[in-house]
Amino acid sequence: MKKAWPGLALLVLLGLTVPVTADSTAEEILKAVVKVRAIIPKEARTANSLGTEREGHGVLIDSEGHILTIGYLIVEAETIEVTGPEGKSIHASFVGYDHDTGFGLLRVESTLGVAPIQIGQSTDLKTGDPILVAGHGGSDSVQAGRVISRREFAGYWEYLIDNAIFTAPPYANFGGAALIGRDGRLLGIGSLFTQVVIQGLGSISSNMFVPVELLNPILADLKTLGRSRKASRPWLGINAEEAHGRVFITRTTSDGPAERAGLQPGDLVLAVGGKEVEGLGDFYRKIWATGDAGVDVSLSIFRGTQIKEIPVHSVDRYQFLLMKPRKVT
Repeated sequence: MKKAWPGLALLVLLGLTVPVTADSTAEEILKAVVKVRAIIPKEARTANSLGTEREGHGVLIDSEGHILTIGYLIVEAETIEVTGPEGKSIHASFVGYDHDTGFGLLRVESTLGVAPIQIGQSTDLKTGDPILVAGHGGSDSVQAGRVISRREFAGYWEYLIDNAIFTAPPYANFGGAALIGRDGRLLGIGSLFTQVVIQGLGSISSNMFVPVELLNPILADLKTLGRSRKASRPWLGINAEEAHGRVFITRTTSDGPAERAGLQPGDLVLAVGGKEVEGLGDFYRKIWATGDAGVDVSLSIFRGTQIKEIPVHSVDRYQFLLMKPRKVT
């Protein structure tokens, strides 16, 4: 049964008490979390890995109709629909995508009739703090939890977040879900399900949220250009994993730079530009330190019984995808 919580009330879920802001009821806050459904053309670069029909959540962040979500839901989208609190689906337009953070931005073409959520500050969010995770669906789609870690997250798809937010228990439909703090403000956007090793407890199932403070430096660029104004990092088109501090190539993107250069699944990465690689995060940082997209990246890899030096001509990932962000000037 749905509940209408007044301002100044305490939202009590799963034994946690989370104060709600005085000027907005909990129900009103939750209305800002919407359903996002995207259709991607079969020929899209990400169609095989992410599918052609994607569904998750997004959060209305301003009165102009901009909705913040996780980028993989809408990257290369052909059509996007948003469902608001009344259950009516309306058309939305792709606005922007940022590969570095993983954020995606879209805009509804007619009003949702709800107030945008206020953006908070997650830099002070620490291990043990109570939080709420909310998807589309009002109070029935809210789950209480706690922050179990703030640490670096290195994703297999050439992705690195320095101070990612890990929460538990995991929220099943995490993609684009809202991480909400004690004051009812948005603190992060749901990205994935993962495992976190906690000393004394072992491996804990959790969600990783992208911290919302990463949005402010790029929000204006996303709205006007469709991407960050910063020079693009070199992208190789690889999937990589770390085991015991060693980095292995697990997959190369079809027709991507790594495949064209001859890298293969199973290759063990030893060095970048002659500098030894010490883990997945270090691998990415060394690639990005070589220059902007378009630079040649020299990889030392171990294959079979041989060490090979393989130069990879990097590219701008935005241009590789079937996207047409406005020109950065």
